[in-house]
Amino acid sequence: MAETYHIVPESTHNELVVAAYRHRGFTQDEARDAARFCAEAARHGIRTHNAIKALHLDHLFGSGSQGCVPGAEIEVLQSRFPACLVWNGNRKLGQSVAYRAMEKCMNLADEYGVGIVSVDNAFHYLWGGGYVMEAAKKGYIAYTNCTAALTEVVPFKGKLPTLGTNPHSWGFPTVEALGYPVVIDWATSVVAMGRVQQFKREGKTLPPDAAVDAEGRPTTDPEKAAALLPFGAHKGYGLSLINELVAALVGGSLPTLRSRWADDGDKHTPNFFFQVIHPDALDGGNFARGRTQNENLKAVLEDIFQGGNSDCVLPGQIEAEAAARSAEAGGLLFSPAEIEAFNEIAAECGRPSWDPASFKTTG
Repeated sequence: MAETYHIVPESTHNELVVAAYRHRGFTQDEARDAARFCAEAARHGIRTHNAIKALHLDHLFGSGSQGCVPGAEIEVLQSRFPACLVWNGNRKLGQSVAYRAMEKCMNLADEYGVGIVSVDNAFHYLWGGGYVMEAAKKGYIAYTNCTAALTEVVPFKGKLPTLGTNPHSWGFPTVEALGYPVVIDWATSVVAMGRVQQFKREGKTLPPDAAVDAEGRPTTDPEKAAALLPFGAHKGYGLSLINELVAALVGGSLPTLRSRWADDGDKHTPNFFFQVIHPDALDGGNFARGRTQNENLKAVLEDIFQGGNSDCVLPGQIEAEAAARSAEAGGLLFSPAEIEAFNEIAAECGRPSWDPASFKTTG
């Protein structure tokens, strides 16, 4: 049976999210960045990284702990490479840092063909796909990775979790070719720990080779799952390790120390990496049959989806369809359970509760 969703005006959503972040001490600009990001996640059907998740993570690892400092300022460090910048995030709100970093990368790509911003002392930026999607819609090739707030993933052939879920996100400028950007966004574990918690609540079993118990033995029982496994065995492990190595080169902490605060002279923060490439920087000018670069993109995609592949789904298509549903509905779509969670947020910051009956619904 299809779930019923309440249609919440974006302005109503943003007003509450801004109030919640302001209540926790964040600046007006930071609160607006958070609301903007959370609205984009909701619009594109990313239920795992909407405002409910964002504020929960802030409570666990952010302003409710020592991982995020409301009102912190980004420090731009010295670099001898004009197209490659390094920032000290000073534990500023991750969404605010990520938006600024991606914007700077686009500016650098306009000038140099490519732009890179690495961020030390960061705080979780949530859904990496949102940042690359925005850049791709503006016509750029964009990439980001980060190290996760906690180590929850066991390395290939290991038993102890010493890696984060460490996502990778790519966005490609295919709006002209497809109507939406191709966005390839994935964590490097088979499932997220949030999915384990969901399966616990619902009494479901995990897929095989997704988790291990406290002894490092594979388990499908979410009650016994103590750590996660990388997807694709050694392949997902290698992709997760990339994030740790990039972070190490920037100045990152030991993975097993992240978000485990102690006065030990070490670091306990995640790291970000952003890269934007201007398509003109890749243009070889020799496309078959006299095609333009965009025409060639479209031709390549059509070639992949020929014959019996016509029903295949492109990365980013599901998110684009969710955004179209939101636009058609005229607001952001939230389940009854999510409305209840938003009302808990409203109670925390002294705002009026949302009356579910005041919102239109859609199936």
